[in-house]
Amino acid sequence: MKVSIIGAGNVGATCADVISYRGIASEVVLLDIKEGFAEGKALDIMQCATNTGFNTNVSGVTNDYSKTANSNVVVVTSGIPRKPGMTREELIGINAGIVKSVVQNVLEFSPNAIFVIVSNPMDTMTYLTLKATGLPKNRVIGMGGALDSSRFRTYLSLALAKPVNDVSAMVIGGHGDTTMIPLTRLASYNGIPVTQFLSDDVLTKVAADTMVGGATLTGLLGTSAWYAPGASVAFLVDSILNNQRKMIACSVYVEGEYGQSDICIGVPCIIGENGVEEILDIKLNDTEKALFAKSADAVRQMNDALKDILS
Repeated sequence: MKVSIIGAGNVGATCADVISYRGIASEVVLLDIKEGFAEGKALDIMQCATNTGFNTNVSGVTNDYSKTANSNVVVVTSGIPRKPGMTREELIGINAGIVKSVVQNVLEFSPNAIFVIVSNPMDTMTYLTLKATGLPKNRVIGMGGALDSSRFRTYLSLALAKPVNDVSAMVIGGHGDTTMIPLTRLASYNGIPVTQFLSDDVLTKVAADTMVGGATLTGLLGTSAWYAPGASVAFLVDSILNNQRKMIACSVYVEGEYGQSDICIGVPCIIGENGVEEILDIKLNDTEKALFAKSADAVRQMNDALKDILS
């Protein structure tokens, strides 16, 4: 199995590292536009093999998409962060052009690949990828919900003072500070609702901390996080390549599910060898439905900036 990662920055390189030492794929290719950057990252990862025991072949290349040929999964992390004075529309316009070019170049050599989109704004870039390529909707997946859910579970485990892997929880909706929806009502500790252990005030704080999880790390680090995002991508890739059929919240194209259409937004999915195998219908209450509709409206407003690019 072969995975190509476009963009060898912190998230892309961490993803390659996790995929390698977990043995998720036999081959990983890192591609970047910066001369020697992907090659250096790949060589550094390969030099871990004797100490960590993996046998994955990791290589790097500068802007030569032929090296990504016959990839089963392609991870797209390309794009720039928002800079001071830059409007959201300007960011979308720049990153949309980058992502569109990347995906088209990849498809020339890997026409059957499944795409995992990480570039921001992620829901909009996932939608762009689908619309610009005409790919089947099962082959275009936005990673955001996997990361947001991981952060939600972490904050819940801290509040509970219990192991994080005993906590089940999910975040749906858009991948943004004001658009994501941590489903506290459905969160559980070893099958028992967390509402039996945590007060409403604590759960409200956990949800709020989750929603600003990325911004909190940016404030602490001075840049965007990379360990958890990279690991979240690897987790998603693992479910695809090894047909694990895990239930993962992902940004995918909906056609009537949850009362929404013609939009990519975070919903619970079964992820397997064909990409999105199924979208699960979780019965939301009226409050959650209203939050989801509001989130979808916000994502649509972001998508409006794509009109010129998609026309």
